[in-house]
Amino acid sequence: MNHVTGPQAADVESQYHAEFAMGAHSARHLRRVLRLYLVRSGLSDVADAAELALTELVANVVRHVPGRRCRVCFLLLPGAVRVEVADDCPELPVAAVAAVADTLGDGGRGLVIVAAVADRWGVAPYADGRGKTVWFECVSGAASSA
Repeated sequence: MNHVTGPQAADVESQYHAEFAMGAHSARHLRRVLRLYLVRSGLSDVADAAELALTELVANVVRHVPGRRCRVCFLLLPGAVRVEVADDCPELPVAAVAAVADTLGDGGRGLVIVAAVADRWGVAPYADGRGKTVWFECVSGAASSA
């Protein structure tokens, strides 16, 4: 019987980077990469929340960034993951106020969802004003109870 195992937590790089133009299936592919990365890093308990937040950030790139180009980075922190999505669009995202967001509309709730599922999130504009990094962090329940 053949038995194959993936890399153990010690074998996983502490960072994953990708840069490309987002398309219709980009979020699905990035979610798959993120889940594998988290499971192999021992952070599978944050995978669902991190995938949902990543999907919302990718949707914002597709909807608001000319050319849809961005850089994605997954960073392992002690007991947590930080996901960054950076682009060269100077327009900063604005989280809709949940009570004011159009309940039947197409958008406006992405960052509200990110705030709901992530432990921390934020936006860091580039010093030159030519873009920003939107990021979030998900902390493992195992790490927070230790």
